[in-house]
Amino acid sequence: MTTTPQQLADVLRPVKHVLLDFDGPVCSVFAGLPAPEVARRLREGLLAAGEQAPAGAEEETDPLALLRLVSDARPDLTESADAALAALETDAVRVARPTPGGESVLCAAARSGRLVSVVSNNAGEAIEAYLAEHGLSDYVAGVFGRAPGDPSSMKPNPRLLFEAMEAAGTRPEHCIFIGDAARDVEAGEAAGVPTIGYANKPGKGAKLAAAGAVVIVDSMRLIAGALS
Repeated sequence: MTTTPQQLADVLRPVKHVLLDFDGPVCSVFAGLPAPEVARRLREGLLAAGEQAPAGAEEETDPLALLRLVSDARPDLTESADAALAALETDAVRVARPTPGGESVLCAAARSGRLVSVVSNNAGEAIEAYLAEHGLSDYVAGVFGRAPGDPSSMKPNPRLLFEAMEAAGTRPEHCIFIGDAARDVEAGEAAGVPTIGYANKPGKGAKLAAAGAVVIVDSMRLIAGALS
């Protein structure tokens, strides 16, 4: 499925507020510190604190999924596990790989007078650290990471999108969400916001389309060009 520049331009024409996922569209968070290693360190931190990792934790290599698992099995550990993961994510973004065209989207949105909010399941402090280190903070109106100690706030829950729109004083019909996972599209749909699917890996395009993305792109540079 090929999205033409005209299709992108049509989708973006009414947009005043760009809601942008972080891991994928902006950078590859775990490119330098791999997700399985982050999950391992999170498990080890629980064990070092004298806590037993819940059933299934040993096999889980996605740190965000591991956080959900811990929270579901041991709600009393949610706050400490979330804080530990946020610290690990902050370490990870220091060696993250910028997504080609991700910075260009932020710059193009700013030049066109549109607001940008980062809406992500990652920790807000890690996102802010990355933006600051790469000189991108001024291009972002707000950062909406998962609510500390509350993994249920993560997408596909639309909560973070609603918070971003409320903070900016915008309405769904004037917004677009850009994400690289089906859960992003589902969160956008629940919030009444159309989603551009960023298919950064083989097979993702079909999944994003099936979830209901309005258009699919395989390059963030295409979005930057359409915003300019």
